[in-house]
Amino acid sequence: MAPRRPDDPESTERNSPSVEAAFQAAPSEMVAEILDGELHLSPRPARPHAKVASLLGGLLITPFWLGRGGPGGWIILDEPELHLGSRPDKVVPDVAGWRRERLPDAAGGEGTPAHYDLAPDWACEVLSERTRRRDKGPKMRIYAREGVGHLWHVDPLARTLDIFRLQGSDWLLLHSFSGEERVRAEPFEAIELELALLWSQ
Repeated sequence: MAPRRPDDPESTERNSPSVEAAFQAAPSEMVAEILDGELHLSPRPARPHAKVASLLGGLLITPFWLGRGGPGGWIILDEPELHLGSRPDKVVPDVAGWRRERLPDAAGGEGTPAHYDLAPDWACEVLSERTRRRDKGPKMRIYAREGVGHLWHVDPLARTLDIFRLQGSDWLLLHSFSGEERVRAEPFEAIELELALLWSQ
């Protein structure tokens, strides 16, 4: 996990037992998260959301994980469960990536928990009406607190891609792309991403 900044000391506050119990009891057809001590349950993503997240992961995995047509050096996962901070916040980004040297054994071994305690280097949230306020509010704050260096927001209905970089404790919006642009976007600027592929049927 990225070291905490001196002005952001680690809290000793923990999630309440009732919230943790409700998280564990969440139905498998729901996405469960704990953000700032509050349980959030969301239905599985709607089709436009699921399609864009899957396509984006596919476009990045080949060049950046497998190293085919790109530099490699990354581990990229769909919907990993992240336990971040001392509370902990339990966050599920749509897609997330770690530089390989920080997560050399992504699969783990026998007895390895399903979740990850190490904050990713990049996270992507696919925005929807159900999740937009959460993605743009507490999840952005948690990612910043934990030192996630890059964040993307993809809106499949508006067909936009917003690229953020963490500077200090704040998010800097680097670029807003839309439509069928061909873009180079941090931290994956080594390849050109065709946005039209994300919106394709």
